[in-house]
Amino acid sequence: MPQRKTSIKSMKLDRIRQARNRIIKADLKKIIKRYTELVSAKKIEEAKQQLKKVMSKLDRAAKKHLIHKNNASRQKSRLSLMLKA
Repeated sequence: MPQRKTSIKSMKLDRIRQARNRIIKADLKKIIKRYTELVSAKKIEEAKQQLKKVMSKLDRAAKKHLIHKNNASRQKSRLSLMLKA
């Protein structure tokens, strides 16, 4: 356990940030899963609207360094290809 006040405070902040990041990542996974279900069910119009939300979430996650920007770019590319196919 840390002894200094600053170390204790930083540990508390790390826990808060970790919880926040976990929520954002879980939300991202849910929204991607919803999108893939729409695509597999051939609901094209709904999938297009969902794709915009997915792209936005991926960009935000990359901006906050939760995922790497290339990872976000790769996922966006694959998801859009899934819609076209």
